[in-house]
Amino acid sequence: MKMPFQQVILSLALVAALPVTAAFAMGSDSTPSNSQADRYKQAKELVDDKEYAEAIPLLRKTIEEKGPSADALNLLGYSYRKSGNQQKGLDYYLQALKLEPNHLGANEYLGELYLEMNDLPKAQERLRVLKSACGDCEEYEDLEEAVADYKKAHGQS
Repeated sequence: MKMPFQQVILSLALVAALPVTAAFAMGSDSTPSNSQADRYKQAKELVDDKEYAEAIPLLRKTIEEKGPSADALNLLGYSYRKSGNQQKGLDYYLQALKLEPNHLGANEYLGELYLEMNDLPKAQERLRVLKSACGDCEEYEDLEEAVADYKKAHGQS
């Protein structure tokens, strides 16, 4: 039985691509292993469930093994802040922003932390960064609302 010419070419192309695909699937230094990705995902789920203390060691291990990333540092800062450690939260937000100055989550959460610390000017600075970075994105709108609530609660207009 003869195969049409196009099917032969397609079959050869697919077979030729297998070794390359397999090589990429083995991973490289910049590609997280499944356990690392799973650890970060698990930490994110814990944060979503407000189990911040349980997320912290997973995030620290992720950063230790993979190196710092703005997302992991931001989530770690958020976890510390929500666990009551504002200073560690601040430190990790600043580390995230050092890696990625326009990181939307880190700018929003840092602005919220500044409001918790009664530093309205610094919170408004984060709001300006978000406006420049994303316009009227969700993070900007959330921080804008938090700033408005702060001003209302403190008798400012």
